Amino acid sequence: ELNTITYSAGVSACEKGGQWAIALGLLADMALVRVEVDTITYSAGASACEKGGQWARALGLLADMALARVEVDTITYSAGVSACEKGGQWAIALGLLADMARARVESNTITYNACVSACELGGHWATALG
Repeated sequence: ELNTITYSAGVSACEKGGQWAIALGLLADMALVRVEVDTITYSAGASACEKGGQWARALGLLADMALARVEVDTITYSAGVSACEKGGQWAIALGLLADMARARVESNTITYNACVSACELGGHWATALG
């Protein structure tokens, strides 16, 4: 039987295998067959996008979560920030960090390091210090 747990396992396997497109396909299938997509599944999808250099798609999943009223947690935000780092989107990475604070979601070392790195890669190292 296909359920949230089996789909999450599939999306997570895609993340580990660098198959972001298949991960997104599984997420889309979940909606079609009316299987609930939870925070863990979205996080795995965002991480798969991050690892595949698909920062805009990772951010799209964060937006989908808000629309579906699924809780966005530290892991999901960190995947979005890391995706922005890899995509050279330092301003968006900082915006996500600000969104985390507004949503009262705790940031962690991974989140901060990705923001600092995004600023550095974007030539805005002074912003990272401020």
